[in-house]
This record gives sequence, C-alpha cells and structure tokens, in this order.
Amino acid sequence: MFSFLSKLILRLFGWKITGEYPKNISKVVIIVAPHTSNWDFPVGVLVNSAGRFGANYVGKSSLFRWPFGGLFRWLGGIPVDRSKSNNFVAATVEAFKQNPRMHLVISPEGKRARVTQFRTGFYHIARLAEVPICLCVFNWGTREVFFDPKLFSVTGDEKADLEYLWNYYKGIPGANPENGVF
Repeated sequence: MFSFLSKLILRLFGWKITGEYPKNISKVVIIVAPHTSNWDFPVGVLVNSAGRFGANYVGKSSLFRWPFGGLFRWLGGIPVDRSKSNNFVAATVEAFKQNPRMHLVISPEGKRARVTQFRTGFYHIARLAEVPICLCVFNWGTREVFFDPKLFSVTGDEKADLEYLWNYYKGIPGANPENGVF
C-alpha cells in the first residue's frame, strides 16, 4: 500500500525513477548527489518505497529523537552521532559484515551546504567492506532519480576515484543549485 502511494505521489510531482537499482546485489553503498535541500530526504523515502528497494540511510542522531525517531527508523534510518568523534566508518563496515543484505544510501557531500569536495567516509566504507558503489543522481531539473546500472568499484587510488566521482555529478542541478558546485 505504501509503495503504491509513494509511486502515485512521485508521479503527481513529476518525478520518475530511471536506470537500474542494484536489487540483485546483496551489499552496496549507494551515493546520492547532489544533496542541496531538506526536500531530498522525502523524495528519497518515496523512491525507496516506490521501488521496494529496502535501502537504509544514515542521518544525524538528533533526527531520531521523539516524536519522529521511530518513524525514521521504520523508514530505514540509522542514527549517527556527529557531536563526538567516533569511528563511523569502522562501525558501518562491521554492520556490512554482520548483515547478509545491506544497501546503504549516503550523500557524498555530507551536508546540504556548498562543498568543494566530497567527504571520504562513503569511499572508505566501500573499500573496507569490499562492496561496490552505486551512483544515484537526484536531478531536480528533470525531476529524475537515476540509478547508474554500472556499479563503481574502488580502485585503491583514492584521489583518482574521488575525482572521477566528483566529475560524474558535475552539472547536475540540485533543489538549491546555489548550495552545490555541480
């Protein structure tokens, strides 16, 4: 029921899902960019529901408090405490090892504000967990969510890999283009 409703809402607002979600892959890091608005979250939740993807996402722990904490967890959320230095990468890699299926959605920018480079947590998670990266585009100009069918494998050349990923998303308009560098 929620899946049908999500499809309907996306259609009413002119959004379409294209490409190929990696349903047949048991473990994957999905990077979604550009992330420039709070509206990216509800669109992402609708896409996840409409496609019945069963993906998880990370969010700041303050979002998981009452009254919405239970809802965010039900929607696949995993809280992250960003107020103190903890080893998020190691904990996430361990979660990949413990779970037979894990599709983790992360914004490579790490925030909605303008950035000059991607953060590297997603990259190190994929490298250490030995899982591929699915590139997902939220194109607010065309209202399209595109899952690239070609999965990206970390090569170990961090600088070259991050440059490739940065350039992949260049020129794609976010909801608030002034916050992105794309």
